[in-house]
Amino acid sequence: MLSILPKIKGPEDIRRLDSGELEVLAREIRYVIAQTVSKNGGHLGSNLGVVELTISLHLSFSSPKDIILWDVGHQVYAHKLLTGRFERFSSLRQRGGLSGYPDPSESPHDQFIAGHASTAISAALGMACARDLKKENHHVVAVVGDGSLTGGMSFEAMNHAGQKGSRLIIVLNDNGMFISQRVGALASYLNRIRTHPAYHKVKSDLEQMILRLPFVGENVSRTVERLKDSLKYLVVPGMFFEELGFRYFGPINGHDISSMTRTFEAAKHEKGPTLVHVVTQKGKGYPPAENDPSRFHGIGPFDLATGESHSGRHAPTYSQVFGEAMVKLGSMEPRLVAITAAMVEGTGLTEFSRRFPERFFDVGIAEQHAVTFAAGLASRGMRPVLAVYSTFLQRAYDQLVHDVALPGAGVVFALDRAGIVGEDGPTHQGAFDLSYLGHIPNMSIAVPADGYELCDMLYTAVLHRSSPTAIRYPKSRVPEGFEHGVPFKEIPWGKAVVLRDGTDLVIWAYGPMVQEALLAADELERYGIYATVVNGRFVKPLDEELLRDLRTKTDAFLVVEENVTSGGAASRILGFLHDSASAGADIPKVRCLGLPDRFIEHGKREEVLGDLGLDARGIVAAALKLLEPSPFGLQAAQMTP
Repeated sequence: MLSILPKIKGPEDIRRLDSGELEVLAREIRYVIAQTVSKNGGHLGSNLGVVELTISLHLSFSSPKDIILWDVGHQVYAHKLLTGRFERFSSLRQRGGLSGYPDPSESPHDQFIAGHASTAISAALGMACARDLKKENHHVVAVVGDGSLTGGMSFEAMNHAGQKGSRLIIVLNDNGMFISQRVGALASYLNRIRTHPAYHKVKSDLEQMILRLPFVGENVSRTVERLKDSLKYLVVPGMFFEELGFRYFGPINGHDISSMTRTFEAAKHEKGPTLVHVVTQKGKGYPPAENDPSRFHGIGPFDLATGESHSGRHAPTYSQVFGEAMVKLGSMEPRLVAITAAMVEGTGLTEFSRRFPERFFDVGIAEQHAVTFAAGLASRGMRPVLAVYSTFLQRAYDQLVHDVALPGAGVVFALDRAGIVGEDGPTHQGAFDLSYLGHIPNMSIAVPADGYELCDMLYTAVLHRSSPTAIRYPKSRVPEGFEHGVPFKEIPWGKAVVLRDGTDLVIWAYGPMVQEALLAADELERYGIYATVVNGRFVKPLDEELLRDLRTKTDAFLVVEENVTSGGAASRILGFLHDSASAGADIPKVRCLGLPDRFIEHGKREEVLGDLGLDARGIVAAALKLLEPSPFGLQAAQMTP
């Protein structure tokens, strides 16, 4: 029975509680978060880890006057519960419900959208400078995970903040994890800081010792300064942040509310940028999440009592099929290397990392580096496969163009979570990759319609090609009937496949839309309409030969893709049909069915696709509209989402 949380209508209510009631509040928040995520899915471990931190922030700062920003906003569940959204919290990540990330349209306490890592310090510095220019007086706080510090943008922002000297507070939430186990020199550095709990005492004693030394002459003075610097770096590893221009506090126990509030009060009185290092435990308070933080980072519905998934027996996901294919290819091709940006489990590379550790590279949350790193590997004869979510590859656009496509580097991009991802919403929908990759010279794009095609496309790209290639697939299960262990076969590159012949129109579909197109074709026969269904397979290069052949049989084309229609597969097909039309010939009727020109809200993947008309019912409706006689007798191509 909840006794305190339902009474919290805003941060001001927290400040009326005594220390014992705050502890009860923390337990109730954890219970509600775990219960809700077990039903809806979501990010459990990170949110359980920041409960006391969130309470302390709202005790110390007056949101929304004081600005609290969350880097990688998947850690905001407790924040939402404490800012008037308890009654709606059961709708988390559901269609029409609360977002799983900060959403300014939900609450004035959510002041910046954050679905990607390493952005909060830049945004916070911008807000702090705006405050100073407007002669305002409030605090700006950025809560940043240790994983986010591996992103170069974080260091760019800290470098600027230290030089600018504006009043700004960064809270480093150090839970020892990225999404997967954290890696790299920064992880080792933070571990060293953790071993120095007497940080401030050591620093103070050192400074007092130096002050007592006799300063005799310029040479002695310089020697003392060098000694001071050497000793600082020897015994006070937190000085790295201070050398960037930040006053450093920590490390602080991230589950001790009183310690954190005292530290935040001290940080509020600093005149320049401040970093508060808080150590938390991912999954705190729920043993299954404490013991397996990677699995409980982002998870679907599960049994709260046991922590076991509700998934049951189903066809494997595309990520799982990709992971199995990579292990098999790793045994066949010694030059194959796998790269991920802190998404080992999410991209399906766990087994590859165990089997071939010397050929596996987790670079942390650093997509720009990952792309150019892959280009370097390819330049020396290796066959790199970079497994990355579609939405995160956007962060490395310049590297795609300059470092991979321009020299024609043989990098294979395995684009997971392409298209609609569902509950993670607009920051994570893979809506744009066909568009932002399709116009880059030298880049080819393959879109498998099932698990077999994914395996064969990967095999062909790795063993039979040596140019930039993207293979994009969705966050879903492969169609039923997939059998493990089927031998790879080389796939004709750039060739589409006719799955069903018809005379009235062509439905040219990509990826998961192929299965929906086949279902739609069955339904259209009830109307006396017979459709040719094509599995397009390749957005670039297009199968122009097949398009020309089909153009001689029908003048109606319906292109179905899980990407924005602007610049996607439909745009390329429409352009080709238009440009290849003979002089004086009618332009074929083309209807483009894809994602509309807006950011797509969160909800279950199947619900969102249905709302957008990207299911069999929507394809039938689009086909019937395409074949309607025009009242003006026009045959002009139509570009309608």
